Amino acid sequence: MRNLIAKLLIPVFFLGLMLSCNSSKKTDNTDQGVSPDLVTNPITASGEKTKSSLPVMEFETEKHDFGLIMDGEKVSHTFKYKNIGGSDLVISSVSATCGCTTPRFSKKPIKAGESGSIEVVFNSTNRPGPNHKGIKVLTNAQPNTIELTITAEVFSPEK
Repeated sequence: MRNLIAKLLIPVFFLGLMLSCNSSKKTDNTDQGVSPDLVTNPITASGEKTKSSLPVMEFETEKHDFGLIMDGEKVSHTFKYKNIGGSDLVISSVSATCGCTTPRFSKKPIKAGESGSIEVVFNSTNRPGPNHKGIKVLTNAQPNTIELTITAEVFSPEK
């Protein structure tokens, strides 16, 4: 008798659970707290950019090669950019993949049409051979993350 009740109750329990989960689905976005009208995608399905009020960060170049340098040299490069978007550009962070690479940047907002720069210093001490370092720039722009790279071939004279 117990076995028969268990066989009947288990399927009824799961059926009730499935029905209750299904009935809680929302059919519109009005109760979810965010209106779809607030999401702005500046690129259309065709791939064409549309006029946007978002900031857009455009670099002159996103890569720099220091070439051959001596072990122990500190070299630097300044990445120049322009805000080609429609509102103020704010850089929230700039981080390097290695402690040997130090980025310097201004936290001051860059108005639309204005330019700025990020200086990157690479310390080659004890880094012989080819080096490839990434610098991640996080902003309020579209896209919000840009990866800058520096490369160098560090020559270490044999002792």
